[in-house]
Parts: sequence; structure tokens; C-alpha cells
Amino acid sequence: MKTAETEADCQETEGWLRSWLKWCPTSMSLLAAAEKQILAYVRTPFLNKYVNIGPIVGGEECKIWTLAMNETSKKTPLVLLHGLGSGIALWSLNFDSFAHARPVYAFDFLGFGRSSRPGFSSDALEAERELVASIEEWRKEMKLDNFVLLGHSMGGFLATSYAIRYPERVSHLILADPWGFPEKPADLSQRYPIPLWVKAIAYVLQPLNPLWGIRVAGPMGPKLIEKVRPDLVNKFSSLTENGDVKIADYIFHCNAQNPTGEAAFHSMMSSFGWAKFPMSKRIPELRKEIGLTMIYGSRSWVDHSPGNIIQQMRTGSYVNVQIIQGAGHHVYADKKDNFNEIVLKACEKADEDRQFKDEGEKRTPNVENHEVLQSAVASYPTHKSKDKVESKLSTHSTSESNQVIQD
Repeated sequence: MKTAETEADCQETEGWLRSWLKWCPTSMSLLAAAEKQILAYVRTPFLNKYVNIGPIVGGEECKIWTLAMNETSKKTPLVLLHGLGSGIALWSLNFDSFAHARPVYAFDFLGFGRSSRPGFSSDALEAERELVASIEEWRKEMKLDNFVLLGHSMGGFLATSYAIRYPERVSHLILADPWGFPEKPADLSQRYPIPLWVKAIAYVLQPLNPLWGIRVAGPMGPKLIEKVRPDLVNKFSSLTENGDVKIADYIFHCNAQNPTGEAAFHSMMSSFGWAKFPMSKRIPELRKEIGLTMIYGSRSWVDHSPGNIIQQMRTGSYVNVQIIQGAGHHVYADKKDNFNEIVLKACEKADEDRQFKDEGEKRTPNVENHEVLQSAVASYPTHKSKDKVESKLSTHSTSESNQVIQD
């Protein structure tokens, strides 16, 4: 039996929740409806499902909301990782092009979109590890052996971290305007003089998650998004003839709920533009055999100089840095045709690399046969014949060098 004090506490809690939901009207069903409205304009058939990855974060069962297309294709699959405050529906301008000839998978990160929202560690490296581990558990459940991994912004940061930790799973890494690569400049305040009052406000807001304003705006959240980011809303108007896609509603419902993924991002960042552990310092750990394509928008706030630095660092590896003129941070939507073309070329490169590897494995002689052939080479009477046989042997044992492509 409840005591009077307990009943009062329950009434107070329920009253607070009702007040909050009335002020910030959102739910998973409203998010699902907003997502469905956008995905209705995708022409390629797709399957949506929850993938249970177990108690990987926070000790509770976690489910990842997943979209799959063209799964019967034998080409190298393409896996898409979204950025902060986003979800699978924002790939709607790219799905049809990507899935025309290959399997395509997209999912909402844990803590974002329609996926579970467990509590992440407040430690930067541990939060990163938890998110990367969730990608790997998702891969296991989806039974994907090897794939092209494309990440935008925060998704690019985590895609790189995944490729470093699980290199055998990634055939090619595509980074779209990736966040968290450059180091934070030590002389930042000298480069960009900031008024004292702005610093004071930034200090007060520092403990808050980056997208807190959307939740504080409550029912005016969608209107706020339309007002602050009309460019983002307009990008998706091309999906329909009358331009009535409710992108602002989708973004609002993605971010108006429990922001656990956003909190993980907050733990990983050192002020919004930089990571506490920048990826540019860790890129040497990325296996040389993994091809790398980096796509930047010329008008983006993201510093694209790491692309050229990485290109110089990874000598002997395939590195293609592309800067799309006129595109901003959401490069996949700003110039979708240019973006899609670059991505598909990277996927074709992965197909070619896989085919070359498969053919090489079929042709490579086993140790016993190799010794017999070497013995035959030694018994050849002329240098010309010996060189000929050694040349044939070498074609089976060497791998293709990746070409460095400069923009």
C-alpha cells in the first residue's frame, strides 16, 4: 500500500511528465510517422526492422533501427552512418542511386533516431568505444562480412574508429565532411577574437548538450528548425513536386526525445568543432590496404585540410580527396548528384579490389606446389627461361598498389 508521501511523489512525477510532454510533444510513434512520410518518396523497395544487439551499452537490451535495400545483389554492400542529430531518413536523396546495383544498409546509431537510447559513459574514449562496439554487434547480427563504410560528420569519425578497430570488415572507407579530425588550435582565441560576453554565455552553456535549444523550444521546435536552417529544409523539397516534405518535423522528433546519443557526442567533443581525441592523430593506425575517399563541401564549416595531410601521410595507399564546390556541411544533400557519383566510384573501386583479391587467392599456389615450381626455376638452363617463370610466380603473390588520386 502506498503511503501519502509516496502517492504525492508519484503524482508530482506524473504531473511533471505530462507537463513536459505537453510542452515538448514527441513520441516514437510521431517520429515513425515523420520518417515514413519522407521514406515514402524513395522508389527502391526497402525493408525496415529492429536488430537486437543485446546489452552492449548500459547493461540493457539495445535495438538498432535498420533499413536494408537490394540485399540479393552480390556486389560489395554499402553501409551508411549518419551524423549528429540525424537519422536514416536524411539519406533519402541518395538511397535510389546507391541501391541501384548493390546492397545498401543504413541504421540509426544507438541514442539517436528510432534506436534504443541507453545511457553512455561520460568518458570520451569509453563512449566512442561503446558506439563502435554497437556497430560491430549490428554487423554480426546482419551477417555482413565485408563492406564499404560511409560516414557523415560524427558518423565519419566513428566510421574511422571502427575501421581502425575492425580493419578486416571494411573494404573502403568514405568520409563525408567528417567531424573530429583536426586538432583544436592552441591559439584559437587569438585567431578568432571573441567578445567577453560571448565567452561568458558559452561557459554557462558548456554543460548542456549541443541541441538543447530544440527541446527547450518545445512545440515551436519544428518552426525553430525551419527558421534557423531553411537551407536544410529546402534541400529535401526536391523529393516531391510540391516540396511538402516535413524534414523539420523529422529532425525535431529525432532530437526532442531522451538525448543519450547526443550526450555521448558531448563527452567526445572539446567544444563543438573539435574532438577530445582527434582522429588525425590516429589515422596512421588505419590499415594501409583500406582505400579512403574523403568528400568535403567547399562552403562547410568543417576544416578540410586534414584530407590533404592524410593523403600525404598514406603514401602507397589509395586516397581520394574531393571538394565539391558550392556544397556545405550536408554535402550529401547540397550536391547530391556529385556526391552520389563519387560514392559509387569508391564502391566500384571496392568491387575491383575484392575481385582482384578473390582471383589472387584462387591462383596463389600452395606451399608444396610453390616449392616444386621454385625447384623447376632452379633447374632451368638459361637466365631468360628462369626470369620468365619467376615473372609468372610473382603475378600470383603480389597485390595491386593503390593509386593516390589528388583533387
